Amino acid sequence: MPKPWSVLWLQSGGCGGCSMALSCAEPPGLYARLAAFGIELLWHPSLSEASGAEVIALLEAIAAGEHPLDCLCIEGALLRGPHGSGRFHVLGGTGVPTIDWVRRLAARARCTVAVGSCAVSGGFSACAPNPTEACGLQFEDARRGGALGADWRSPSGLPVIALGGCAVHPDWVLETLAALALGELDAGGLDAFGRPRAIYERLVHHGCPRNEYYEYKASAEKPSDLGCLMEHLGCRGTQAHADCNERVWNGGGSCTRAGFACIDCVAPGFQNPGHAFQRTPKLGGIPVGLPTDMPKAWFVALASLAKAATPARVRENAVADHPVVPPKMHVRKP
Repeated sequence: MPKPWSVLWLQSGGCGGCSMALSCAEPPGLYARLAAFGIELLWHPSLSEASGAEVIALLEAIAAGEHPLDCLCIEGALLRGPHGSGRFHVLGGTGVPTIDWVRRLAARARCTVAVGSCAVSGGFSACAPNPTEACGLQFEDARRGGALGADWRSPSGLPVIALGGCAVHPDWVLETLAALALGELDAGGLDAFGRPRAIYERLVHHGCPRNEYYEYKASAEKPSDLGCLMEHLGCRGTQAHADCNERVWNGGGSCTRAGFACIDCVAPGFQNPGHAFQRTPKLGGIPVGLPTDMPKAWFVALASLAKAATPARVRENAVADHPVVPPKMHVRKP
């Protein structure tokens, strides 16, 4: 039998939400999907039975090069404080800062994956004023650097593979691990932040059920409304790079489907927007955050035309919490 492709998972500064999301992987479930690609989960702090001295012995063997490791997965931001010592987060039973363990293990693993926005670039763990000096593995917000350094590469030549999201979609994790195990993900398949292009070269806007309201610029005015959330309620779905509305969660969910604005949690630095998440900043009445690939003048012109042409059904339903005007029925004449 072929040798299993091994994964070690460590948690650093964060809430553990990405692990919780992973446990909700679509059928046939987490373990069956890992097994299908020959992936062996050496250890996970929430999912594994081993603890204490047994785990420490495994980490020491990997760090010493005595136990091979194919993939190191890090969840949560790396805490450099206080004053660069890393001692705000010491790995239990070792007396060694977690950030030091991560550096040692990453030097041995064939590839390293940052799971979730905290591990990618700091995330909510690095909210200003960031007293713990939290950062990501290879980014600090959108700046290269982080715990491993801007130029760091794994023994296989890859940068940190970044899976942004708060929390990250379980499919993003499992498909990325499968691609790595099969040797089908290389540097050319990653974007400028190290994110797999197959996942992050889509927009949250794609597949959003509110797109009819967006097209007519029929906007929601309060959180319970059905209309587009971009103009007033802070939605960044036209700028956020992820396939959330095409690869829905738990059989059918996403932020915008549930009535919440997309806060672009996949983007480095999203945690410090400079304004309330549920409010759209404007300049001269025009939203500051416009679609990434549309010139502002075009957007303003098209928005004016779209609003003038908005059907009454769309206009009225946009500011209601349920459809109040059904689509007009057309009877085809024989």
